[in-house]
Amino acid sequence: MSRYDFQIPVTFKHRIVFTRDAFAPGNPALAEILNEGGGRRAMVFVEEAVAASWPSLEKAVVAYFAALDLDFRGILVFPGGEAVKADDRLVRQVWAAIDTAHLDRHSYVVAIGGGAFLDAVGYAAATAHRGMRLVRLPTTTLSQDDSGVGVKCAINAFGKKNWVGAFAVPYAVINDFSFLHSQDEATRRGGLIEAVKVALVRDRGFFEWIEANLSALAALEPEILERCVEKSALLHAQHIAMGGDAFETGSSRPLDFGHWAAHKLEALTSYQLSHAPAVVVGVALDTWYSARVGLLDTALADQVLRVLEGLGLQIYHPALDWLNDSGRRRVLDGLVEFREHLGGELTVLLLQDLGLGVDVHQFDEDLLGECIHELRERQENSLKSF
Repeated sequence: MSRYDFQIPVTFKHRIVFTRDAFAPGNPALAEILNEGGGRRAMVFVEEAVAASWPSLEKAVVAYFAALDLDFRGILVFPGGEAVKADDRLVRQVWAAIDTAHLDRHSYVVAIGGGAFLDAVGYAAATAHRGMRLVRLPTTTLSQDDSGVGVKCAINAFGKKNWVGAFAVPYAVINDFSFLHSQDEATRRGGLIEAVKVALVRDRGFFEWIEANLSALAALEPEILERCVEKSALLHAQHIAMGGDAFETGSSRPLDFGHWAAHKLEALTSYQLSHAPAVVVGVALDTWYSARVGLLDTALADQVLRVLEGLGLQIYHPALDWLNDSGRRRVLDGLVEFREHLGGELTVLLLQDLGLGVDVHQFDEDLLGECIHELRERQENSLKSF
């Protein structure tokens, strides 16, 4: 028997740019990124809702690319939202467009839209020609402060969130704040949950800043919202780049705090409950459970819930209490699926303090049930007070 082991070191550059009016004449942000790579061709994919909100976008994109030394192969508009992750229909449409346009591995796939749209187009780009250069322009709070700066892309399968996908570092991420402010209030506000989440697991000072600016964030004051999104995006990117496990080869996922329940709630509701409000519920549940199991001071857990409530977010959803035929809460299957997703033993991050997490490997289902009951009562009492 002969055995040979070869090490293949690979280094990625993760570029994140913050700007405004990315396609305005004279804005160099995107042009510099594209010129840096020396790619020959480019094609732009836009989420339908974004195109509808920005009637002048297509004209601006065409004019911007006309000024570049690139072979621009056009702009296509496709539906977005969670529905595009339900199957591979959009992925196949993007593949077909890439093939028809004769894009190669050095060409640029530019995607403009929310998180689900970027996920589907990103998966197509990651698999076409075994990986193409993807430039993301996230348009929502959640995609700008979290998912759009990540290194994953996926669609759903087998009733499970993000079951089919890839790790693929985007060629660049352009966070254009003009898109951010065009979203409806619920979308802008809901996406702030990922900023709260990353603050809870990475940066107590950032959580305290969120708390100090709670009224301004709830009112979606542009300057404060932009500062929050930028800080959140950088914390996410720093953890991915410097956290030691960018491609999740281990069993711990700190940035998925609150997500075991969130992903299951989305699936249980057939994605009628979208990602942001599902994460709010998941973060509230894991925060409260952290206190009830004795890891986190109860006063700190209450402080976290008050911040979520202060942002106008709902900490409970009825799907938490949906039961299977044996009378067990169906959301608890999310723990099994969370473990299966990575393999190994169950590993879920809980809180020891603001900005400090700890991995645990088992849950008390009865205590989780009590936490769900307490969150339901808290939200009901809060609604009665209005």
